[in-house]
Amino acid sequence: MPARRHRVVVVALDGVYPFELSIPVRIFGTATGPGGEPLYEVLTCSLDGAAVTTDADFTVAVAHGPELLATAATVVIPPFVGCADDTDEAWLPPRLAAALGTVRPGTRIVSLCTAAFALAAAGLLDGRPATTHWNRSEQFRRAFPAVDLRPDVLFVDDGDLLTAAGVAAGVDLCLHLVRRDHGSEVANRVARLCIVPPWRDGGQAQYVDRPVPAPAEASTATVRAWALERLHEPLSLAHLAARARMSVRTFSRRFRDEVGLTPLQWLTHQRIEHARRLLETTDLPVDRVATAAGFGTAASLRQHLAATLGVSPMAYRNTFRAAAN
Repeated sequence: MPARRHRVVVVALDGVYPFELSIPVRIFGTATGPGGEPLYEVLTCSLDGAAVTTDADFTVAVAHGPELLATAATVVIPPFVGCADDTDEAWLPPRLAAALGTVRPGTRIVSLCTAAFALAAAGLLDGRPATTHWNRSEQFRRAFPAVDLRPDVLFVDDGDLLTAAGVAAGVDLCLHLVRRDHGSEVANRVARLCIVPPWRDGGQAQYVDRPVPAPAEASTATVRAWALERLHEPLSLAHLAARARMSVRTFSRRFRDEVGLTPLQWLTHQRIEHARRLLETTDLPVDRVATAAGFGTAASLRQHLAATLGVSPMAYRNTFRAAAN
């Protein structure tokens, strides 16, 4: 008997932004298992089962009403016109508040872009980390001081509550959920089919308005590409800066401006991702994975995986090997 697919229910509200509305079905709908079987069932509902307006010059016909929310394993709320205005009713329309009340405990709830205002107005984000579009972060902070706002990241995963930053960050978050559910190989295949990067370096700080750098300024992109081919080697900050022909101070500043992370934070992230792929797709012993990913020892790899994912290398491998079978 085939396994029951994970049901994702997307809530379409009047004034929805079509791009964000389409992200869940494109990302989750592309995820397949080893035999090509769909891993998710993606359904869309409105608050009354009727068509919804969009912020463009067309409406969207929706086949389901709010009763679908009680059957969801994951609920996604895309942004809509007015959800970042300055009134409680704009942030959380009464019918949306009622609909959220039907979601089963333990269901994952995801907001894209400024839809985080709706979750915050519902009190779901109080005392928890969250993000939203950088251009609305100050407004969000004033309106919801009880929320631990993280304005510089692309998304926040707090277990059963996840929030994405502006617009295309919804792609990053949905890919992250596919990776969390089924591992890097499935998520990377989805990314390839959708022609998007499997993950993006840094956070949304790199997209905040800032003066355009002078054309003569060198980029760190070449050094990043060079480092990705040498993750197994010892790569110090001084080594990277020398490769870029910059002082350590200049290299560090430019790297952070371009990527949103320090060079060593970025390097650690890349090594963790490489280790995850090796654990999922090879039978290499943990100490060999640690060496290949540049952590040197199995103990170092265990420490980094525990800090990042909360699991040991063998637990991680067993989880995703089981998911593939």
